Amino acid sequence: MLSENELIQIRRHLHQIPELALKEYETHAYLLQVIAQLQTDYMEVQTPAELPTALLVLIKGTAPQRTIGYRTDIDALPVTEATGLPFTSQHPGVMHACGHDIHMTVALGVLSYFASHQPKDNLLFFFQPAEESENGGKLAYERGIFNGQWRPDEFYGLHDNPDLPAGAIGCRMGTLFAGTTELNIDIEGQGGHAAFPQDANDAVVAMATLVTQIQTIVSRNIDPIQSGVVTIGKVEAGTIRNVIAGHARLEGTIRGLTQEMLLKIDDRLRALCQGLEVSFGVKVELELNQGGYWPVENNPALTKRFINYMQTAPGVNFIETKPAMTGEDFGYLLAKFPGTMFWLGVEDDAQLHSATLTPKEASIQRGVTAITGFLTARMNEK
Repeated sequence: MLSENELIQIRRHLHQIPELALKEYETHAYLLQVIAQLQTDYMEVQTPAELPTALLVLIKGTAPQRTIGYRTDIDALPVTEATGLPFTSQHPGVMHACGHDIHMTVALGVLSYFASHQPKDNLLFFFQPAEESENGGKLAYERGIFNGQWRPDEFYGLHDNPDLPAGAIGCRMGTLFAGTTELNIDIEGQGGHAAFPQDANDAVVAMATLVTQIQTIVSRNIDPIQSGVVTIGKVEAGTIRNVIAGHARLEGTIRGLTQEMLLKIDDRLRALCQGLEVSFGVKVELELNQGGYWPVENNPALTKRFINYMQTAPGVNFIETKPAMTGEDFGYLLAKFPGTMFWLGVEDDAQLHSATLTPKEASIQRGVTAITGFLTARMNEK
């Protein structure tokens, strides 16, 4: 079983070799190297050909009633590190700014425990590429890597949280993370001279109207006690002040706490775009891209068990958290398998995706202890 000091050294090595989505080759090789040292005769390791930077590890139980899945993400972000740490990123312009090095290390700690304490149930560890982009969870599911003995009956996973004390476990019933959808809208009008608007069809005017209308979706179509966001973060139109723009483009993001809400927002956007075409005589093309970034909707029964355990387990600091509007592609897998996502506190002044994120390493062993305790207790339930 890996000691706390060994886990910290593993985390520091992982922190130095961050890689972007679907390019996690060095990370994959290092994970295999660590896992090889833990290999037992009841462990099986697979690198699926369908997703070559993914890694599956199956620990076979002594009297399995189920296969319990545990997922960790392994990719990093295109961020230039500014922490000043002695083990700073060695890959220029790439950093574990979302703390996936912590995620992987905790998963390895849990795996090492059960490699030396054979579990009752089967345990499936999924080291997932491409969480930050390219929706690796959805790719894994669609490419069929969860088949046969590699199919979990339930799935668990964590995300680090700098706003929680180091090692604290945070969770809630219902949605933990919002689902996210990218939206792009192109408006085609007719360009012309600024002095002769009657001979043109101004895409900027149509765009301005649409931006205002979009803001009514959440305020007038979504239940006020629920939470949704539609943000237009980028607009482009025109080339010079005295020419009427014939084309305008809007780019933005949608966030919602349930998949049903996101689909309702999508429908309202389509209706507004169709109405704009009629009202202004323009052509509107709407592109919606959600991919695998579905809301992280925790399974009620499994999450209740998880929370009950963490609330009563000795040494665990459990905190009930509010839903977050950030996105996480584990939501797609939770739509396919019942399960729970939770927070692990890493206590830092910097926020996720920040170039100065410096998680407290004391959180690693505390997380391993809490999770191994929960999984052991879960195996003793019917």
